[in-house]
Amino acid sequence: MEEAIEKNNYTDQEKQQLVDMEFMPHLRALYNFAYKLTYDEDDSKDLVQDTYMKAYRFINSFQKGTNAKAWLFRILKNSFINEFRKKSKQPAQVDYQEVEGYYNSEGTEKPSSTTDLRVDSVKNMMGDEITSALNSLDVDFRTVIILCDLEGFTYDEMAKILDIPIGTVRSRIHRARNLLKEKLAGYAASMGY
Repeated sequence: MEEAIEKNNYTDQEKQQLVDMEFMPHLRALYNFAYKLTYDEDDSKDLVQDTYMKAYRFINSFQKGTNAKAWLFRILKNSFINEFRKKSKQPAQVDYQEVEGYYNSEGTEKPSSTTDLRVDSVKNMMGDEITSALNSLDVDFRTVIILCDLEGFTYDEMAKILDIPIGTVRSRIHRARNLLKEKLAGYAASMGY
């Protein structure tokens, strides 16, 4: 049975206070979470902006004194998954200007092959192997690792953010950690562990 959502009728001043005092302190954490999901600065900024717009639009659903960070993370995660699903259903797109430039540049330097920006963005960072292993996980597993091990949410908070039972959270985090462990086994051995 789904619990009824109590709506509030905040005044404009109360809404502004909620945004300033409850939502804005989590801006950096939300950006970090968005970046770990998208691996793109612009996409991360768009995702955070979309999250704050939705939070403000549905601010009357937010209960003062509850966990604003978890509420915002849930909005962000849902926005990311909805956008991910939308993009995955679209057919592959071709940049016709790039193709045209390729064919018109006969005898000149050919444009470089398309690279994965995620690979470039993590290439020179410390912990490349860990980042690459994390990136290779399915989005459901990557999300629980980020929420639990990087952002420090409790299993109960993660269940609310992900809208799944706490048992599923435990199972998913266990499987995600095992997958990560398998992917990093060679790296750990090379480092003497």
